[in-house]
Amino acid sequence: MARPKKPARRKSNRKKQPPRLTEPAPTHPELAPRSLREQVYEFLRAEMAKGGLQPGAFLDLNELAHRLGVSRTPLREALLNLESQGFVTVLPRRGFRLNELTLDDIRSFYEIIGALEAAALRTVGFTLGPDDFAYMRALDAAMADAVAARDFDRYYDANLAFHDVYLRRSDNARLVAQVHLLKQRLYDWPRRAAMMQAWEAHSVVEHEEFLALLELGDIEAAADHLQNVHWSFTVQEQYIRAYYFASYEFDAPSRGDPAADGASE
Repeated sequence: MARPKKPARRKSNRKKQPPRLTEPAPTHPELAPRSLREQVYEFLRAEMAKGGLQPGAFLDLNELAHRLGVSRTPLREALLNLESQGFVTVLPRRGFRLNELTLDDIRSFYEIIGALEAAALRTVGFTLGPDDFAYMRALDAAMADAVAARDFDRYYDANLAFHDVYLRRSDNARLVAQVHLLKQRLYDWPRRAAMMQAWEAHSVVEHEEFLALLELGDIEAAADHLQNVHWSFTVQEQYIRAYYFASYEFDAPSRGDPAADGASE
């Protein structure tokens, strides 16, 4: 006697749920797993960098908690961390608002970064040698190539690595962390897809001038160049206004200027 056929399985119409954040199981007893707060923080920072969360917007904690599959507690903890770093403002009875980057913010960040990087260089500059200079020149060349290719991500990574050559020599971890945080505020909120070739090409030239001073052993002059040229809001203001505030009319450098040449197609 033939066996009756099993009825065909019905296809589910349920939509796929987004991946949820969970407490990870430790893979090694001596390695502490990331907490939910840390996972939520990293998710929010990634969303901010790619433009999924926009400056000026208020956050819907219920929607975010549901989306991530977590309670509001780790979400609030992550947002309070972002508030301490200046990315978020807590408004009574209104919730969390993502801060916009203002011209005053940029001015302050440039002053702080310039002062901190110059201070670090004055402390560790004497430890830099030919191998460091060769590596920095290679990074500067990589930045020039990225400018020509209009590849901001590649330019940004090489730029951070260039400055980290001397910053990483500092034993002042808080100084280095603060510099990195402020650079994230400047460039990752959100990360812009386009680049301003004239400005980036001009930065490459400034790096060359900075390296020349280091190779001469003039650490003080190199530190002064960092603070009063490379990270000077006054020197960079025209580029800053054109890059961050598109309505500003940029007065492009004249032909023959390295920045103008870098801006050409």
